[in-house]
Amino acid sequence: MHRENLERAALAALFGFAVVSPLFSEEPDEAASGKPKVNQEIPAIEEEVEVRERSDRMVGFAVSASEGSTGTLDLSRRPILRPGDVVETVPEMVATQHSGGGKANQFFVRGFNLDHGTDFAFSVDGVPVNMPTHGHGQGYADLNFLIPEIVGRARFRKGPYWAEIGDFSSAGGVDIDLVDRLPSRLVQLTGGSFDFGRALFAESFSLGTGPDPGNLLVALEGFHDDGPWTTRGDDYDGGKAVVRWSQGDSRRSFSVTAMGYDANWLSTDQVPRRAVDSGLIGRFDLLDDGPRGENTRFSLSANGQRTKGNAVDRVSLWALANDFTLVSNFTYFLGDEDGGDEFTQLDDRASFGGDLSRTWYLNAGSRGLQVSTGLDFRYDAIDNGLLFSQDAVPTSAIREDSIDQWGGGLYVQLETKLTDWMRVTAGLRGHFYDADVTSSLNLNSGTVSDELLLPKLSVALGPWSDTELYLNYGLGMHSNDARGTVIAVDPLTREIADLSPPLVESEGFDIGVRTVAIPGLQSTLTLFRLDLDSELVFVGDAGATEAGRPSRREGVEWTNHYVRGSWIGDLDVTLTDGEFTDADPSGNEIPGAVGTTIAAGIAWENDRSRWGAGLRWRYFGDVPLIEDGSQEWDSSQLLNGRLSYRLSERLELQLDVFNLLDREQSDIEYFYASRLPGEPVDGIEDVHFHPTIRRSGRLTLRWRP
Repeated sequence: MHRENLERAALAALFGFAVVSPLFSEEPDEAASGKPKVNQEIPAIEEEVEVRERSDRMVGFAVSASEGSTGTLDLSRRPILRPGDVVETVPEMVATQHSGGGKANQFFVRGFNLDHGTDFAFSVDGVPVNMPTHGHGQGYADLNFLIPEIVGRARFRKGPYWAEIGDFSSAGGVDIDLVDRLPSRLVQLTGGSFDFGRALFAESFSLGTGPDPGNLLVALEGFHDDGPWTTRGDDYDGGKAVVRWSQGDSRRSFSVTAMGYDANWLSTDQVPRRAVDSGLIGRFDLLDDGPRGENTRFSLSANGQRTKGNAVDRVSLWALANDFTLVSNFTYFLGDEDGGDEFTQLDDRASFGGDLSRTWYLNAGSRGLQVSTGLDFRYDAIDNGLLFSQDAVPTSAIREDSIDQWGGGLYVQLETKLTDWMRVTAGLRGHFYDADVTSSLNLNSGTVSDELLLPKLSVALGPWSDTELYLNYGLGMHSNDARGTVIAVDPLTREIADLSPPLVESEGFDIGVRTVAIPGLQSTLTLFRLDLDSELVFVGDAGATEAGRPSRREGVEWTNHYVRGSWIGDLDVTLTDGEFTDADPSGNEIPGAVGTTIAAGIAWENDRSRWGAGLRWRYFGDVPLIEDGSQEWDSSQLLNGRLSYRLSERLELQLDVFNLLDREQSDIEYFYASRLPGEPVDGIEDVHFHPTIRRSGRLTLRWRP
């Protein structure tokens, strides 16, 4: 099936480019062709504005207080420990890790432990990153293939208020765009603690002649990282490549991007606290050095935009091949007291999809009317499995499945300015889900389909004194693993299993305010609430997630971004209360729901000085680990720093230091039962944690010839 999956992806890519290329080829000017011109002038398109940092241009056209953009300058000011840290430019977003360096991050936002991505939609260059029905977990979103230096913009939107965003977007989403062109060639070498090494080459070229010759961007990266582990390191090795061709301007543009990533690592999983407290192992030792992972990812995408008359067309088509293997052991000898509980998760898939939309800019009396319609879709051909293994060698299969899965939606959205002080955006999305599961156990095979209608409504009031108010309401959703929607019996125990609903609805409310009344300061304040019909819950002994109880999160976000001369600062605070909303004797606390998140940073940079410096501080706490709240995750705070010096106009030296205060704390904590040799057969319930990296540094030499 692996070869067939690659062929499917290649055919999808060729089909997509055949469709997109003619659509965005040059056409004769309307005046020259004798066609009548449309009087309605299309406003400047926000997507074409160069965003280099958290923008202060949002008043006057934002839909919500909790949307915005970040750019290249935001990334250049902060130490990046892992590629997934790019999303921490999104206010209140936290990215951590609970396993080896090559595994997807754990993400936290608005009181969600998003696991590896469920309920927050990620995309890169128009390609969705979240993977449905993934071998490790639903919505698995791995950003390790990113090269941060070529990220141009990250547009974030929180809450389920945008009709064009579908699956995995209840808490919001972020669209990451790559740059079309670099100001100069970039050659970068980095070395640091724990045998960290990284080499990067990136350059863009002009192709052809004429006023718009087009740009070719090439970026290549190789890396190695052992991490702070004393038993043996992560041994995280890999390479990345990006080739991107782009051409056009704000009225007509087209790009084609190929991305490749290959990596392998030794999986340094969470360990039980009792093993460290008793002196059996140290904080950076392991109980099982067998877990490991491998991932290979290739994608091809095409994006185009055309302005014609009073309409703007956008097309995005993509194809993806991804091969993933992960060996884990979270419970040690709980299930098998002789051979151990090691298991292997496999996911080999080919996917393709796209997004086609048209926006009309119309006259409605004295008020403008913007009408957008669109279609997005994706298809995944998936082969995945869950197997018992020893020393990374499979011994028997728990289940193996082949899945054909479709998902996507049709949407329409209307935006109009009813008065000088009121803008209204109303949308409706119809989302569909269809899956065909062929399982190694025939009882667990089947087909399933589902649909949801998701209305959205946003009202912006103002601006008054450079200040706007926002009211937002919307229904969102996430899909569930297709295997759980048709399951009849547990593949291990053969007991009757509960079915999961294919699509799970969420309902969100936001009340927010945004102001730029104080020169240099952009500030927002948002009250939010989000109800989910079914919460996803981490199951320690299976290393997976399952559908669970209904829940509610409500809280407040306060964000601030300030620029004064050479100083740049930001302060973002989120306070959240999350609870299950049904009655259950186990309690109503949501395990892993972060109650308090604070992120702050300050940077100094001056073109007249060779020096640059910055500090970033992150805090989160008030995290229950079980439903009755009797077990909690201790608060965590991290201080990172950056110091840079320009040796010449072309050469720069940069030092990044992580965990400056060298605090002993956790990146992640769970509470579940595991068993070590000699312990009771039923195991011991305990906190299992993944330690935060020790104080460490990385030195980068950057050359821009």
